[in-house]
Amino acid sequence: MKVITFGEILLRLAPQGHKKLFQNDILEISFCGAEANVAVSLANYGLKSCFVTKVPDNEAGQAAINSLRYFGVDTSAVIRGGERLGIYYLEKGASQRPSKVLYDRAFSAIACSGVEDYNWDNIFDGAEWFHFSGINPALSESMLEISFEACKAAKEKGILISCDINFRSKLWTKDKARETMTKLMKYVDVCIGNEEDAENVFGIKADNTDVLNGSIDHKSYKEVAKKLSNQFGFKYVAITLRTSLSASVNKWAGMLYSTIEDKYFISKEYKIDIVDRVGSGDSFAAGIIYSLINGYEGQHAVEFAVAASCLKHTLEGDYNRVKIDDVLALVNGDSSGRVKR
Repeated sequence: MKVITFGEILLRLAPQGHKKLFQNDILEISFCGAEANVAVSLANYGLKSCFVTKVPDNEAGQAAINSLRYFGVDTSAVIRGGERLGIYYLEKGASQRPSKVLYDRAFSAIACSGVEDYNWDNIFDGAEWFHFSGINPALSESMLEISFEACKAAKEKGILISCDINFRSKLWTKDKARETMTKLMKYVDVCIGNEEDAENVFGIKADNTDVLNGSIDHKSYKEVAKKLSNQFGFKYVAITLRTSLSASVNKWAGMLYSTIEDKYFISKEYKIDIVDRVGSGDSFAAGIIYSLINGYEGQHAVEFAVAASCLKHTLEGDYNRVKIDDVLALVNGDSSGRVKR
C-alpha cells in the first residue's frame, strides 16, 4: 500500500528540557510538520510512505529531507525551490505553565509554491491513500488552491483521502477555516480531529465538555462524529480525547465512528506523564490510517491509534519513533514500563 502525505516540513527550535524560550543561548534543532510526522509513523509501520512538499535548495532543505529518509520515507516527490524553510519555536510547558508555539513560517518555500509545481497525476501513480491536513490551506491562498487540486486529482483516481482538521488559530480565523474546510470536506473519506476541532471549525460542540477546565465527556463525542458524518458523508470519523490535568499530566483516549456500520468505538484511557506532546495527534492519525489500511475492526483500530499516540507523548521531538510491536505491547496491556531485557 502506497500512502501519499502532503504538507509543510518545518525546522523546530526548542530550548533544552522545560526552559523558557531564549532563557539561555541553546536551542535544539529537529524537523517536524503534521503530514511529515504521519509519513514517518507509517514508514515505521512498514508501509510505503511518500511525503510531498517543497523545500529550499540549500542545506536546511536537504537536512529536512534527510530527516525523513532516515526512517525510510520516500522523498522522491519533494520539490526544491523557494527562499526559506518554515520555522517554529517550541517552549514545552510544565505543571500549570502551558506549552507555547511561535511560528516563523510566512513566505516559506511551500507557502509560496504554485499549482504548476505539483504534477498530481505522477505523484499519485500507484497510490491508494492520500493524507493532508487543515494546516495546508491556512498557509497561503496558493496552498489553498493546491490543496483543492490535490484532492480533486486523488478523488478522480479513486484514492482514499484522509484529512486531519488541525485548526491553528495562529494561522487563520475560525470563519476562514470554516469556509475553506467545508468545501474541502466533500473530498474526504476519513476525517480526523481533536476534541476542539469540530467546534472551532464547524461549530459542532460536544455536550458536558469544557476543555479548558479538563472536563471531557467521551460519550458526547459520538454525537459530534455523527453530525460530522451526516454533514459531509465521511466513511469514518476519528477524534482524540485529551483531558489536560496539567501541562505535565494528561489523560488520553480516542474514538472512532464507522458510518458504514453506524457503530462507535471508544478506546481505553491512559494517564500520561508527558515528555513531549507535540506530534501526538499526528501519531494518532497515522495509527488510524495504518489500522484501516490493514482492515482492523473498529475497536482494535482505535486502540492501536491511541496506544501509538500515547507512546509518542514519551518521546522528544515530533516524530513518533515506535514500531508496531511497541504499540501492540501497550494495546495488550503491557503498560508497566519495566525494563525489557
